[in-house]
Amino acid sequence: MNPEFDSRPEPSREELIALVATQAAEIASLRARIAELERRLGLDSTNSSKPPSSDGLKKPPRVKSLREPSRRPSGGQKGHPGKTLRQVEVPDAVVDHYPAMCPGCGAALTAAMATCHVARQVFDLPEPQPLVVTEHRAHVCRCGSCGAATQASFPEGVAAPVQYGARIAAFVVYLLHGHFLPEDRLAELMGDLFGVRLVPATIARMSHNCARRLQGLMAAVRARVNEAKVKHLDETGFRIGGQTKWLHIASTGLLTFYRISGSRGSVPEHVSGTIVHDHWKPYYTMTGVLHALCNTHHLRELKALIDIEKEDWARKMQVLLRRACHATNIARERGVVLTARLIARIQQRYETIIAEGIAFHEAQPALGRGQRRGRKPRRVGHNLMLRLQQRSDDVLRFLSDPDVPFTNTQAERDARMMKLRQKISGGFRSRSGADDFAVVRGAISTAKKQKWNILETLTRDPQEMVYALRPG
Repeated sequence: MNPEFDSRPEPSREELIALVATQAAEIASLRARIAELERRLGLDSTNSSKPPSSDGLKKPPRVKSLREPSRRPSGGQKGHPGKTLRQVEVPDAVVDHYPAMCPGCGAALTAAMATCHVARQVFDLPEPQPLVVTEHRAHVCRCGSCGAATQASFPEGVAAPVQYGARIAAFVVYLLHGHFLPEDRLAELMGDLFGVRLVPATIARMSHNCARRLQGLMAAVRARVNEAKVKHLDETGFRIGGQTKWLHIASTGLLTFYRISGSRGSVPEHVSGTIVHDHWKPYYTMTGVLHALCNTHHLRELKALIDIEKEDWARKMQVLLRRACHATNIARERGVVLTARLIARIQQRYETIIAEGIAFHEAQPALGRGQRRGRKPRRVGHNLMLRLQQRSDDVLRFLSDPDVPFTNTQAERDARMMKLRQKISGGFRSRSGADDFAVVRGAISTAKKQKWNILETLTRDPQEMVYALRPG
């Protein structure tokens, strides 16, 4: 450039130094941003809390399980109850078949000549039958002494001139909240299979009446869960009227309770014992309880550190947790507890790996703050390592208490039903509909765990079921 036409002064040494410093900070910020984006691209359902459906077509054909491999063959294990279809002692119908003629000489054969038979049974559904209509007549009787007329009372539940019975309502509610059929499709199904013509408003009324009747049962379930020695807690978001709300889960192996709340941080009250969760911080505001953290979450986070950041301490911790889980599983199968010596060795190895992780991260260069305020930023692995250090008793509680599981799978399995419901039917239009779902779905889940018949659960006297509840 011709200096005659360049009127800008030469930058000073201080200005150049400031420019270089600014550019260096921008480069560091961009590198951190690139690393964060690359990490996000490397996350999937095997190394984070993302659901398997988010993997899309990139999902690998085979994903290695986080569980420690065993020497058992795949498939059903010896001694487990099978589900094989077996013949019944007394069939509903018998169809006899006789040979027409002798293949040797061609003589005719009759039923009287039969000496034995071979039986094969076919299980099938009966032909659809017309609805059974029961008419209740409340007669009026006139007293012969005083002439007063008295009308009989209708049975409980018979409240309209025309209505559907309890079994139809139970079947509809089960398909609605047990298998998440949308109301329009459910109405179509009932018409096609049974000739029952329903409208969405009728289905919603059946759901509301069922939920109102089961309120007492679910209150008892909630109390039993709160009193259980070990219970699982989790929460998941969903939509009501276009707004985000939260479904809170509290469950055991025999009980399930759902609660709707506008806040994710709304924790249950009057809870005792040990709560298993995934380190959601509001749970640590609860008093009078012990905590146990979900180690499946830890294994996924460690896998991400191994696959993406290549941190060796994470690989060692993953191996340790897997082997500790395997040891406790074997002990439970044998009906024994881990020895104090083995627990001490696992804890010592745990502390050694933590110390190695601390040394590794303290040796790393500090991260730039960028535009963020507050505390000094830390790497993902550093945050996980500090959590494992500060909550070591909660991470390893499964070693010393045989009733505490290695993971929070129970609550996650119970929460998965809400996600499945959203995928099939979407969100809820009203809070009352969401509350009805929470009550009925909790009753269905509890019934399955208690080995109760589902339709009987939805029609049975709730007080009888309260007495029949097995503790969690």
